[in-house]
Order: sequence, then structure tokens, then C-alpha cells
Amino acid sequence: MNNRTAVDAEGAWFEPEDIAQLRRRLPIPYVDVVPVRTDVDGSVVEVGLLLRASGDGQIVRAIVSGRVMIHETIREAIGRNVEKDLGPMALPRIPVSPVPFTVAEYFPTPGISPFHDPRQHAISMAYIVPVDGETAPQEDALDLAWFGIDELLADPSPLSEMNGGRDLLVRRALAHVGAA
Repeated sequence: MNNRTAVDAEGAWFEPEDIAQLRRRLPIPYVDVVPVRTDVDGSVVEVGLLLRASGDGQIVRAIVSGRVMIHETIREAIGRNVEKDLGPMALPRIPVSPVPFTVAEYFPTPGISPFHDPRQHAISMAYIVPVDGETAPQEDALDLAWFGIDELLADPSPLSEMNGGRDLLVRRALAHVGAA
């Protein structure tokens, strides 16, 4: 077991009261992941969207998202958060050297950027990650649905069910892979 694994064995960075205090004082690093399914040629054909309860009690669509923990590489953070939201058999194809397709800066004050998180100022690196395995909603996710690209472009209502600007992240991801 290496030192990083030993440090992260508890799966926590700070106690809940400590992270709440830090969120009010510091930008927090996150990864946002748009999970996709690809065809044999590598073209994106589906996007996976979670359904979960938001902090204010609404039911919203979401993407995989989570903090980068202390002593954790970005690649490890992507893998951990995909497993946390999609399950241990998701089998994500994370690049050896992940480069985000965009960076989203979430502010607690609406209107500063298109991205809003009432809890904190967060800086999130956003990735498109192909998923090859079996997926199922985990932890606080209520459901996981895979939407075909043509379906999302013809009827963007699932994207309108997202909050905090995450619909914009999905639209940027689709544009990035030439699907929008």
C-alpha cells in the first residue's frame, strides 16, 4: 500500500463541519465528468445523466461530480467519482494524462458566471469519459439514464432538468466531440 492509499483509506478529506467552513473561505477543486458511451469507431452515441435530489430538495438531472481529495491525482479523482456515482463495474476509460475539455468556475453568487453552487466557490475541471461497463446509480443518485445524442439534440428537456449550469457543461462536451 502506498502512502496516498493509506492517507485516503477513510475516504474523507475533512470533517463535515470543517469542509463547510473551508467552502465559505476557499475555492475548492472539483472534477465534473460527462459519462458517455461510444460506438466501435469511438464516436459518442450516448450521454449518461444521473437523477438526484439537490440541496434544496428538488429532483434534478446531474453529471458525475466531486471534490479532488488531498494526495489524489486528477486521474484518481475521476475514477473515484465515476465509481461513486456509476458503480464499481462502470469501467471508465480515463486517459493516462487527462486534459479537461473545459474549466467551470462555480460561484455562490448567481450571475458571476454561468455556473452556480450556493455552497461554495468551486473550480471544476470537466472531462468526457467513455464508460464501457455496467452502470447503476450509487449513493445519493436516484436513477441513471443514457440519452442518445440525436435524442438530446431533438428534445433537450433532460438538459433543462439540470441546475447550476451543468446543462452548459453537457452542451460544451457535445460540441467538443463534434456531436452538437
